[in-house]
Amino acid sequence: MAHHLQSDWDAPNVIIGQKRTARPTVAKGAALNIAQRQGSAIATAKDPAQRKGGPADYQQKAKLDADDAPKPPSTIDPAVGKAVAQARLEKKDANGKSMTQSELAKRINATPKDIADIEASRAKHDKASLALLAKMEPVLGIKLRGATALIGTPLHGPKKK
Repeated sequence: MAHHLQSDWDAPNVIIGQKRTARPTVAKGAALNIAQRQGSAIATAKDPAQRKGGPADYQQKAKLDADDAPKPPSTIDPAVGKAVAQARLEKKDANGKSMTQSELAKRINATPKDIADIEASRAKHDKASLALLAKMEPVLGIKLRGATALIGTPLHGPKKK
């Protein structure tokens, strides 16, 4: 009595969620006629990339090329540089001398080159430059960040009566 035990290993594999096979795409001509006679499901599609004789969209291609072009990094607004220079020159010490770039640099813990770059609007518009502007504001007493209309205005505005 040989009993053949059937285990789970002998069962056929069942794949759940298996995708159906795609319908064959038939372009035209004899292959299309044969498929129609057989009654098989037909999907026809036109490839827009293989369009013959149509005008190429050169404007869109040119726009895409222009968008990929490298751009120079943005720099600090010239109004900020002018406001820094003017406020620095208006700041007088005990002897009546104007504050120099190196004195301002020492007060905010920066290099004189950084101050010169900001005044000449050569400094990049990045976190480091914005941090320097934030340090300059209380020393010079003017606003250097924010809306363009507010740049150069007194830091704390008019006093209330």
